[in-house]
Amino acid sequence: MSGSAARASKYAKMVINKDGKTANIAGKTTSFDFYESVYSPEITATLVFLDAGDSIEAGKNQDTQSRKGSIKSSLPITGYEDLEVKIESKSGNLDYIKNPLKITGSPVLSQESNRQSVFLSLKSNPAIDNFDIKDPCKKYKGRISNTVEQILKDLNVKKYTIDGTSNSYDFISKGKGGLDLINDLCRRSIPEKGDPGFFFYETQDGLNFRAIDNLISEEPVETYTYSGAMQGKENDFKILLPPNIVKDQNVTKALESGTYSSRNVFFNPLTFETKEEIYKLDPEKLKTLGKKEVPFKEKVQNYSKTNYHILDIGSLDAMNVAPNNDPTEWQAKSPMRYNLLHSQIMEIQVPCNLKLRAGNIIKVEIERQGDKAMGGLDQQESGKYLILHLCHHFDPQRSFTSMTLARDTYGLHTGK
Repeated sequence: MSGSAARASKYAKMVINKDGKTANIAGKTTSFDFYESVYSPEITATLVFLDAGDSIEAGKNQDTQSRKGSIKSSLPITGYEDLEVKIESKSGNLDYIKNPLKITGSPVLSQESNRQSVFLSLKSNPAIDNFDIKDPCKKYKGRISNTVEQILKDLNVKKYTIDGTSNSYDFISKGKGGLDLINDLCRRSIPEKGDPGFFFYETQDGLNFRAIDNLISEEPVETYTYSGAMQGKENDFKILLPPNIVKDQNVTKALESGTYSSRNVFFNPLTFETKEEIYKLDPEKLKTLGKKEVPFKEKVQNYSKTNYHILDIGSLDAMNVAPNNDPTEWQAKSPMRYNLLHSQIMEIQVPCNLKLRAGNIIKVEIERQGDKAMGGLDQQESGKYLILHLCHHFDPQRSFTSMTLARDTYGLHTGK
């Protein structure tokens, strides 16, 4: 790679802390990868470093003999150590000094006579705290967004963003950790405006409980362009490699899964009654990233799949089915919304940009095949996308950001 893609970022700090001892591995790190995903309520990272010993600084009460030998065995690295990270790049900083990442695994990749290559698996603090379950049978009642905030406060989470919900859900925790409970609430949540379906995920800015419709309504934070004329030139907003189309509209699978329309039969376990509803996507009412079009609309006048559900009325108030709390809506519509969002999936790689976050909207401009003019965009593949997953990669020679993008419909967005 050339240009800005090859620009290496600076390891301003890369230090392992344990019991008053520290090991500075900034100069020994051969690669560091930092991950965010809208499907994960935790930051994860991986790091590889060359361990040749003599990098440990003993604390006031520590024997200097502990400096001898490898970092892995002399510190030692056994799990749950802090890793303080600060990486500086042209696009900003990655800073985990005040809230260090936690080491969750440290296998040796290779062994030589005087050194070894060590692989560190890392997670953020909320992911670790999730396993500290104080009350296995805690009761939660009321509006879901209020419950989410209560759970995060119980976990001592300081930074979070929560979209309001219009519906309530009453339940007992049943021994689950707080982050797991919120994950379960995502598909049960209906935003104050829009269709059911939420994501719960962590970024550099904190934890996020966001409605899909709210995310896709936001403006793009960056625009990235893929053009043959730009390759080899210095540009922070070019796509470095040809975009990889992982998934294009697969109408057959969408019809099989009932993405566009479905018949839903609900069984109430308390009254033994059944209820039947047919739900259809209305292109005119949909919030979309592409054109407001449903493929093969003429083929889905009725329904393409029948789903059978046990009515989910929670575990506290059996009769809590007020108009704004009808579980039939989210039980039927949430799967349709999630399926639709993944209609088109693309992978791209761009120069390192630490301002990007999972859940952001970006605009992708792809040059039309055979059209060298920058104005000739591929009208189907270009447009707005949601960042599903991202990885910031760093090594001594280069740094870049890889992203998996998704959207619900083809083409350039033509209005709300």
